[in-house]
Amino acid sequence: MLRTRIITAVILFFVFFSALFYLPPAGWVAFATLIASLAAWEWGGLMGGGQAQRVVMGLGSAALCVLITILQPAALGIGVGFTESAWTFGRWFYVPAVAFWLLVVPVWMLKRWRLSRSVTGFAVGLLLLLPTWLALVQLRQAGAYLLLGVMAAVWLADISAYFFGCNFGRHKLAPTISPGKSWEGAIGAGFTVIAYGFVFSSRLPNFMAHSFIWLLMAMVFFTVISIIGDLFESLLKRQAGLKDSSAILPGHGGVLDRIDSLTSTLPLAALLWFSNGFGISG
Repeated sequence: MLRTRIITAVILFFVFFSALFYLPPAGWVAFATLIASLAAWEWGGLMGGGQAQRVVMGLGSAALCVLITILQPAALGIGVGFTESAWTFGRWFYVPAVAFWLLVVPVWMLKRWRLSRSVTGFAVGLLLLLPTWLALVQLRQAGAYLLLGVMAAVWLADISAYFFGCNFGRHKLAPTISPGKSWEGAIGAGFTVIAYGFVFSSRLPNFMAHSFIWLLMAMVFFTVISIIGDLFESLLKRQAGLKDSSAILPGHGGVLDRIDSLTSTLPLAALLWFSNGFGISG
């Protein structure tokens, strides 16, 4: 199992970084569409749907991504005017997504609502996955290192939460959702992300880079929403009776298992970046 996990990790690392730094803009849109489609196919499984429903979810998501690409190429960085149109178009996706994560998901987890196998379930899936897809595209088109920096913060939060949780964890964070997570792990993740933010503060929007309080609040907020994304998928998997979202990645589960925290953090990062007038960062 460990050997399989390592081999898969190496392959994923090679594929992702090759795509991130070497694919042309249109190629990256296609790559992000593949990720979103596979995640949508897995979402159908979390809804409790059969194979047909999962395929419909996956193909429907892909079709929407293709339609957006055809209708709004500039907003995706494959046409002229990317800097101006990215925020104009993206806000219609990012604002509802961030509002859902901040206002709905905490209540969802508290009430233990179940993901329905209906139009509502499809709508929630699209509300989560389409903004993630768009953020993957727009942040990379704004700069490969920008997207990598955001994702690195999420990875650091996850790794440090695991480290601090294993070594110092005494108080369970959400025992009925994810018994392995602890408050100590979450706090450790917060300090790690704060340190990371200060190290790379020059690359952040001005209101964070030039204000200790804003930077501190932003990094804590980023960590919290990252953990919420992780916990939310854990809840849905538990309710669906699944250990992993799928077995498409040997030793690692599914695509949703790898991007659970990114579904909550990438739309937030894109919202902050483009709403502050940032465009291409190199």
